[in-house]
Amino acid sequence: MSQKIVFLGGARYSRPLDATSAKKYEALAQLGDVFVIAFSQDPKPRRFAEHAEFYLFPKWPLPVLRYLTMFIAGPWLTLWLIWRRKVRVLVAQSPYEGFAAAWAKIVARWLWCRVALVVENHGDFEESLFLQRWVWIPWLYRRLMQWVAHFALRHADLLRVVSNSTWEQLQRWAPGKSVVQFPTWTDIEIFLQAGANRPIDNAPTVLYAGVLIPRKGVHHLIQAFFRIANDFPDAKLIIVGRNENPTYGESLRSEVDRLDLDGRVQFVGEVSQTELARQMAQAQVCVLPTYSEGLPRVVFEAMAAGTPVIATPVSGIPDVIQDGVTGLLCSPGDEAMLAERLRWILAHPREARFMGKRAEEFARSFFSTGAYVNEYRRLFIMAENMLQGRRAEHASSAL
Repeated sequence: MSQKIVFLGGARYSRPLDATSAKKYEALAQLGDVFVIAFSQDPKPRRFAEHAEFYLFPKWPLPVLRYLTMFIAGPWLTLWLIWRRKVRVLVAQSPYEGFAAAWAKIVARWLWCRVALVVENHGDFEESLFLQRWVWIPWLYRRLMQWVAHFALRHADLLRVVSNSTWEQLQRWAPGKSVVQFPTWTDIEIFLQAGANRPIDNAPTVLYAGVLIPRKGVHHLIQAFFRIANDFPDAKLIIVGRNENPTYGESLRSEVDRLDLDGRVQFVGEVSQTELARQMAQAQVCVLPTYSEGLPRVVFEAMAAGTPVIATPVSGIPDVIQDGVTGLLCSPGDEAMLAERLRWILAHPREARFMGKRAEEFARSFFSTGAYVNEYRRLFIMAENMLQGRRAEHASSAL
């Protein structure tokens, strides 16, 4: 069944698309005509077609301006796509984009256009922002966010989650609504291929991959690495990712200097998925000492590359890591425990390789491009059935 779908989200895209995004939308194009409302990588708005039609708002320097842009301009752009391009399914990739989509749905109904709204939850939308950056007048911000989320979820027809924890969260916020669960997109083949070329004897390298924000707990990883650095003089810590919070990023570098870890800790900026896969396959362990997530794809990407992962048992992480079997779990903020987990991995490379092999087998079964597309196909069929049911009810009431 061919569909016309709008995805609304806070992601940032370039023109041309990076290889991973291109592969994602090429796969989704199997389902019909796809339109994407999101953000540019710079302050310039863009509109272009590449497997989907992209309408990108400018990336303003302040997050609050990006929220306002989506809240104000998002509904009207969505409404235009409903009216001119005959879109019938809206997919909001968080309850906050769901606010814009919900308004478009309401106005479209006034114009006798019926659409289905799917609201997704990729993470802890209640708390993650406050663990990510300093927020001015947090109580007011929290109240506004709660109102926006309630509005979006009240008008949603279907919900999509990526983990058991995100499912439980939406059950509290929108009990009784239909929920579909499947993981977020990743270019899994790149990581499986990198794992196939994995060195037999990996260098003692600890890898972190992700944005640099307080919620990710990178400062705890630096402290834990410091605790074991003298025992493993050849070990290095590689920190890969975008410096999303400059103040936090600078504090991490200052801490490395203070601990005299220059030369042992390397900061790498944002890299392509191909390079990230190579880095993961080269590492002896990947670490995610986070406080809050949805289902972090970096975990099963590392697993697909055959690299054991040490992570915190928060949000959806226990869905993919079985402690002591496919990885190791460590309490958030517990630097001593994290240091001991690192020590075990570095001191037992043979056992760590077997753990990485089991992790790879799990990753192969957990995600595939075909399964991802089929789950969205099932979701859109459910949405279309709801729309047909509404049309039948409307026709019946008119008689």
